[in-house]
Amino acid sequence: QVQLVESGGGLVKAGGSLRLSCAGSGGTFRPYIMGWFRQAPGKEREFVAAINWSGGITSYADSVKGRFTISRDNAKNTVYLQMNSLKPEDTAVYYCAAGLGVVITRRYNEYDYWGQGTQVTVSS
Repeated sequence: QVQLVESGGGLVKAGGSLRLSCAGSGGTFRPYIMGWFRQAPGKEREFVAAINWSGGITSYADSVKGRFTISRDNAKNTVYLQMNSLKPEDTAVYYCAAGLGVVITRRYNEYDYWGQGTQVTVSS
């Protein structure tokens, strides 16, 4: 069983940056595929980024490509999401997730463990 705790959310002006962290505990972090998802009020949860166990393969939603970077440090059991050039439409609760699959996926129902989420608010 893996527990995930996100941190780093907050209020930032458009064009600013934030770095989200997701710390895992309760198990070995390394085998898991890690993903970031977000959910805005009244909208469905959507894929943001994912990374494989080694960190060598990543995937991004088109809406964040070139602005966000996902990375991981398996020694620290932590995955990061560096968010630059933030826009008001990036406002959402951001969740990290861990999956037991081998291939990274954008499908939220293929992830096995979830954090509680961290709020990101981007003002115009």
